[in-house]
Amino acid sequence: MLQRYTDNSPSKRAVFLDRDGVINAATVKDGRTYAPSSLAQFRILSGVPQAVRSLRAAGFMVIVATNQPDMAKNKRQKLVIEKMHQHLQDVLPVDEIRVCAHVDEDHCICRKPKPGLLKEAATSWEIDLHQSFMVGDTWRDIGAGKAAGCTTILIANPFAGQLTASPDYTASTLLEASDFIIACEEDKTSQ
Repeated sequence: MLQRYTDNSPSKRAVFLDRDGVINAATVKDGRTYAPSSLAQFRILSGVPQAVRSLRAAGFMVIVATNQPDMAKNKRQKLVIEKMHQHLQDVLPVDEIRVCAHVDEDHCICRKPKPGLLKEAATSWEIDLHQSFMVGDTWRDIGAGKAAGCTTILIANPFAGQLTASPDYTASTLLEASDFIIACEEDKTSQ
């Protein structure tokens, strides 16, 4: 778990972001998406830096919550994932990256769609989950956000899988989602 030191007091609101397909490009093979296998393949999507900076400027913490089962399956070394995450933190002002390295058969509480990653972050950072958002591109992300009590935004794509819970909103990119989140907060403060 990588964590960035911030000198301001912890925010009570956060935007939780899935990684692959939301922050960085995922590889598509045979109708399924896959995480990048190396740092050389790790490409941050267009608009993501602007989106993350805008969310931070609006007073949100930004926390990445990602399932990385390839570590448990020995398809990806932990060091490779850590290098990707260090690069991500070097170029984006995210507060923390939380990783579940389990597979479904492990029955852990942190593997999305279970809300463990979000709840653990909320406890550590004193985040009000009901004032927070979960942005993801699959049914697992939406399920985790709903189970944690967050407002959910699905980054629409043909690989989202069968949604077990409907997202509160949909967007085509993280930048579009961030604009929506900030507009929601501006509406709250103007009332």
